[in-house]
Formats: sequence, C-alpha cells, structure tokens
Amino acid sequence: MSGRTHHYAATIEWLGNRGTGTSGYREYDRTHVVRAGDKPPIAASSDPVFRGEADRWNPEELLVAALSQCHLLQYLHLAAVNGVVVVAYTDEASGTMAEEGEGGRFAEVVLRPTVTVADPSMAATAQALHEEARALLHRVVGQLPGSMRADRIRRSGDITTQPAPVMKARAPNSIVTAGPKA
Repeated sequence: MSGRTHHYAATIEWLGNRGTGTSGYREYDRTHVVRAGDKPPIAASSDPVFRGEADRWNPEELLVAALSQCHLLQYLHLAAVNGVVVVAYTDEASGTMAEEGEGGRFAEVVLRPTVTVADPSMAATAQALHEEARALLHRVVGQLPGSMRADRIRRSGDITTQPAPVMKARAPNSIVTAGPKA
C-alpha cells in the first residue's frame, strides 16, 4: 500500500437557523447533517452541554467511534494475515474531553474490545495483535492537529475463544479461553 493516497470528503449542512442566524449564542440550534456520497446521512449536533440535541451524534462521539473503527479494521487485518481467526468483536469505547478556554481537548480515549477467536491456541497472538493495531492507530492519530494526542489512546479488553461463553465483565486485559464443549 505504500505510496498510494486516498481522499475522503464529507458535506456538513447546518440546519439550526431559527430565523435570525447566529445573532446571539442562544439564538441558533447546533443541529446539522453529515453526508458522504450516497450513504445514509448522519443526524448531528453538539453535545447537550454545549446546547446540542441529545438524540443526535456529536463530534466527540464520532471521534471516539472513528478511533474505535480504525483499531477494529487494523486489528482484523492483522488477525487475518497472522492466522488468527476472529469470530466476534465488540468495543465499548469511551473518551474524556476536558474543556480548555473556548474549546476542549480529549484527555483520553479508551478502547475496550472484547474479541472471540476460534481456538484457544490463538489467544496469545490475538492479544499481541492489539498492541500492533494500537501502534498503527497512534501513527495515524499522531498526524492530527490539536485536540487529540496519540499517547492518550489506550486499550483494555478481553480475548475469548469460541464457542463464546456468555460475556461477563472481566478484568481489563484478561484473556479468557473456552475451548470446544466436551
């Protein structure tokens, strides 16, 4: 893939003009729509603490989701090329933003993937691949200006093996293997 470039575009349309535009801080809504090509639009707004709509995606949620997606896709690629068969993946990602002056800065994003692999012998490699995926994600995020620092993305999560047991809360970074039922 080296040397290739990829371009992405999105259209953001503000819908919050109540008739007087931005004549005052409380005089407009933060609602907007995010579009990219023919994909379904994303109803968006600011976080409710910044006068946004709670039932719409906000930029902070989209950022956390984007980082989680990047990790997922890097991880799945690494698993495939390293012979680890992933049969399920769920991430309960979260982020913390600290307000600074007129804006904010993410203090931390935590990825909490729970991964199920096909065989107990794959668990150690599956765990190690998370760090490799995280390093690749840091390389990308390190190029972003401003509010996100790569050293503030961390991962804690579980590896299980198929057949998957009922998922219960486990200690961060634990590996659970449940081999085939006897």
